[in-house]
Amino acid sequence: MKRTALALMLLALVVSCNTEPKTAVQKKVDSYALVKIESPDLSGITDNGKEVLNLYKFAADQADSIYWKQYFGDKTLIENLKDADLRDYAKINYGPWDRLDGSTFIEGFGELPLGANFYPADMTAAEFDSLADPVKTSPYSLIRRGADGKLTSVWYHDAFEYNIDKICNYLKAAADITIKPSVRNYLLKKIDALKTDYYYDSDLAWLEMTDSKMDLIIGPNEVNDDRLYGMKTSYEAYVLLKDLKRTEVLDQFTSMLPELQKQIPCDEQYRNFVPGDESDIYAYDAIYCAGHANAGIKLIALNLPYNEEVQAKAGTRTALLRNIMMEKFNRVVSPVGIVVLSPDQQDRLDEEAFYWNIAFREISHGLGVKETINGKGSVNDALGNKALTWEDAKANALGLYFVCKLLDEHKIPALITKEDAITTFVANLIRSERFGEASQLGRAYVMLFNYLNQNGAFKRGDSGKYSINYEKTLSLVAEFAGIVLKTQATGDYEFAEQFENQYCVMSEDFKADLVNIRLENIPIDLRFEFQK
Repeated sequence: MKRTALALMLLALVVSCNTEPKTAVQKKVDSYALVKIESPDLSGITDNGKEVLNLYKFAADQADSIYWKQYFGDKTLIENLKDADLRDYAKINYGPWDRLDGSTFIEGFGELPLGANFYPADMTAAEFDSLADPVKTSPYSLIRRGADGKLTSVWYHDAFEYNIDKICNYLKAAADITIKPSVRNYLLKKIDALKTDYYYDSDLAWLEMTDSKMDLIIGPNEVNDDRLYGMKTSYEAYVLLKDLKRTEVLDQFTSMLPELQKQIPCDEQYRNFVPGDESDIYAYDAIYCAGHANAGIKLIALNLPYNEEVQAKAGTRTALLRNIMMEKFNRVVSPVGIVVLSPDQQDRLDEEAFYWNIAFREISHGLGVKETINGKGSVNDALGNKALTWEDAKANALGLYFVCKLLDEHKIPALITKEDAITTFVANLIRSERFGEASQLGRAYVMLFNYLNQNGAFKRGDSGKYSINYEKTLSLVAEFAGIVLKTQATGDYEFAEQFENQYCVMSEDFKADLVNIRLENIPIDLRFEFQK
């Protein structure tokens, strides 16, 4: 007995001696919880359909290669790093810069350029302004220096011709074997779009593709990597499998969009946009992500396309990534809520409430105003590099507003209450503030949280737990939405800057919240391991 005890003590000593403390970089890698995206149930998919899915994944890998070039440059510089932890963290971030705070974590690299790799790092504003080429402001062009040192514009389809040709070959092969005419039409239109950087027809074709259980989103969409001008789009890809039962439940809300537009809490002149009546809402499982879709903080829902002309003509498609959404709720949102919320309100954290909050957040991207009312052009043009922050702030506020309104009207088929929705919203708001002030997405959450907090929506007690005033929170969310919509409609860049300066500041309370969250080792977000 004594010998056994002694042997166990010696074994424990050996194990403890061989267990070295984790390095700072290892901790950063672990702060992104590993989620294994398993092969989905394809029992209802034909052999042709399975091959189409494989071709989609091959195409997605090429989009990933393009994104590395857009954001960082030469991927081999990262792949050749000898330190495995540094290499892993750089792959999460798609470069040597931490997406949470913009800091450089690999020696030898400078600061993250505001324009990523879309522009020359040494380009001045005066140089850009003096470039007499209308292509320079296209979302689908790079700015480069010619042999003479002068700036020149380069279309994506020229700059990334090698990878785009490969994508198109995979999409053509998929179009040749699919049994769905709508899928074939979309894929062929997408090929044309990728080769010309003209996406109007392919966007319409995608919205018309309603009868396929599989979906592919591929190409340049998001502008948040361009912190310089907020105009250049990043390549990404999602390979998706539709959840037919949940999609059927969501169908009822598509016809409500014009009516929801009329009910936005702002002056009538600030909601003059008429959304297309062909919008749809689908629930999916994501089975593969690449490029921007796989970088840093992972999206759990999308609302596309961004083209205002397409939105006015045919609406948008809201894609809810159900499997990623539930992983994020269970691994991040709910644990954060337990840490920061009053014990008597923690039981109102609810994954169904999270699902519906996100659903209407994405629906709200298709509502509001798209063109300024005073001749300043589109909201995106008028607000420039602040447009994305204000759009995300609008969608978050309107999303909760409509969930609570529709719950009052008994139109959401879920056993949740307004209190569940608000509690879960606040937990997600605090969770999302961890993205930091360095990102446009993070600034949207910081701005909304501070506005609510400073105006009495919730109170932080001596224990570090927040107590939510539900009525006050909902009232302030509507008020905040009205401010955002007015700013968008008037294209008031100066006010947007002033408002951000006031509310986009990390408070001492929130810094304390971050410490408490870190002590519980709650992940910041997710990283994916795909089963190919």
